[in-house]
Amino acid sequence: MSVRTYDLVHRTTYEYAQPVTDSYGRTTLTPRDLPDQRVLATSLTVDPEPADTGEHVDWFGNTTTYFGVTRPHTRLVVTARSTLEVSRTVPPRAELPDVGWRAVARAVTAGDLGLLRTDAAGLVALREAVLPSAHVTFVDEVRQWAAPSFADERPLADVVTDLVHRVRAELTYRSGSTTVSTTQAQLLAQGAGVCQDFAHLMIAALRVHGVPARYASGYIETRPRPGRPKLRGADASHAWVSVWLPGHGWLDADPTNDQLVDDRYVVLGWGRDYHDVPPLRGVIFTEGGGATPRVEVDLVPAGSEPFA
Repeated sequence: MSVRTYDLVHRTTYEYAQPVTDSYGRTTLTPRDLPDQRVLATSLTVDPEPADTGEHVDWFGNTTTYFGVTRPHTRLVVTARSTLEVSRTVPPRAELPDVGWRAVARAVTAGDLGLLRTDAAGLVALREAVLPSAHVTFVDEVRQWAAPSFADERPLADVVTDLVHRVRAELTYRSGSTTVSTTQAQLLAQGAGVCQDFAHLMIAALRVHGVPARYASGYIETRPRPGRPKLRGADASHAWVSVWLPGHGWLDADPTNDQLVDDRYVVLGWGRDYHDVPPLRGVIFTEGGGATPRVEVDLVPAGSEPFA
């Protein structure tokens, strides 16, 4: 089994035109410890130094960090650093169970623990993962778009690979074309979006058919073209989808790149949708306006000296 070791830096900078008296924030920037992802070291720094800070593990098992800066400032910088090992591999299709998507949907409704290969606590999580949520809605546009992928008794593994392929083939990746409030109907109407939108669309397509799906937040290592240097600080947060496949567990798939998730990906956390795992959220107190954050991310092989 091959293991890739990464250094990860995620920095968010806010520059304010007028002094901010107080900043209160919560981050989801600590990678998860998983069987195929081992966190060797991790830290979070806030400048100016917070008067109060603390860690919390949320309902989904994600580590979040709270901070409160209570002295006036015109610049706020939040930097997360981690070193981790990733050994994740893509399962060959022949090794994935052939359970049909309808059988999975029926089992969730009936509470069939045997078919779902889970326990009572797992069933609660699966039933939560078939409900609409803040950014995942059940609308006719999604049902109609998804319908061709959900042939009767089609194996769920094939539904997943078909959906990620269709998102990549039928929609255009266009930075800045959407906002966090863009709906699935709006995405389908304009035909363009970003990874967050594509993940929400695929989750909606699965949930509207009764299949458990969750939103995964993290990073993917970007690789420059041959002969070109890797740009420091140019990576970005990424989002993909996890689908419950009985007999395998959560199957991670990336609709933005039409592929299953491998050792190039680092998982920060997961939830019902983006609302549960934003990298950073918070409030400020100021007489001036807010600020658009500048986000810099570097995910590089360990020892490659990510940006300072």
